[in-house]
Amino acid sequence: MMTGIRRRWKTGALAFLLTVATAAAGAADTAFVSGIDDLPLMAGLVEQPGSALVFDSPSGRIVESEASGALSRAEVMAFYVATLPELGWHRQGEAAFARQRETLTLEIAERPGGVVVRFVLSPAGP
Repeated sequence: MMTGIRRRWKTGALAFLLTVATAAAGAADTAFVSGIDDLPLMAGLVEQPGSALVFDSPSGRIVESEASGALSRAEVMAFYVATLPELGWHRQGEAAFARQRETLTLEIAERPGGVVVRFVLSPAGP
């Protein structure tokens, strides 16, 4: 009887460790938009080298960055509409989100073979 309990405990512990390891591996693979440490870069998007602009002003930070990929506008919007609320962002319009005293705007342009996404973070208005 004790052997069966030990076997179940070991099996359960192994399953738990595998779940934790898989989640950690997935988190390690997550890329973030340059200058916005907690804004994930959607899988399939690649940030354009040298496109990031980060500026601190008395009213808050201003960050602009650009990424592109073989995705549709609808796929990009669906990802960010689902992901940003989990990070504290509230949708303010078609492609605008607000959090605390900042506004994030996604400017998505469809091009042959995919999209170009411009991320613009700026201080929220008064």
